[in-house]
Amino acid sequence: MRLVLLAAKADGTREGVLLVEPKKGWITYWKEPGDVGIPPSITPAAGSDYTVADVDFPVPKLLSTGDMQDVGYDHSVALPLVLANAGSDRPFKLSAFVGVCQNICIPFQADLTVDPAAEIGSDPDETALVEKAKRLVPPGPSEDFRVTAHAMQPDLKSLHVSLRLPAGAPAPQVFVSGPSGHVYVEGTAATGPHGETLYTVPIGKLPKGYTMAGKRWGILVVAGERAMETTLAFE
Repeated sequence: MRLVLLAAKADGTREGVLLVEPKKGWITYWKEPGDVGIPPSITPAAGSDYTVADVDFPVPKLLSTGDMQDVGYDHSVALPLVLANAGSDRPFKLSAFVGVCQNICIPFQADLTVDPAAEIGSDPDETALVEKAKRLVPPGPSEDFRVTAHAMQPDLKSLHVSLRLPAGAPAPQVFVSGPSGHVYVEGTAATGPHGETLYTVPIGKLPKGYTMAGKRWGILVVAGERAMETTLAFE
């Protein structure tokens, strides 16, 4: 793994990227890893004044191994991040904890340090690396690609989502991230009366006593060459 940080902005934030580069044949994971695996975690060293304000993820793959389904990457991946209250000139020390998997899954931790005294952010290649990583993060909804309605069935067994897809797009692949540790990747698509795509997601086991009121789930929709990510709010 490698940590890149750019120079501080006027508001004291710093943009950066965590590069995770597994060896060939190994995978690493999305923010919700699927049946097994460990989602990436990036935390400042104890006593640090700055915080990790945001970590983003590019579009993952559905990776099947036997009866298990994982969500992640079978190639090097760059995770854009933002540090808040990071205008200091002291070294930045962060701990990155990820899971990597081949025939077995292994937790891997690295303690990474970037020293602002070493002309941080002055390398144009590093700036380009951060900007490229940001471009690979799925954008939010747009007029031609968005969720138009969603509803959880009263028995909590299926989620119904109405989608407006880009013209000519193929059937979508949908990743729904529910409670922490739960991701739903199976579903069926049908065409609605107004040309919209009606997507039904079977919901597996939820935490005991779970209720939907006030919850916010994530949804990532991949349709051909385009992707869109947003949240689903439940009343």
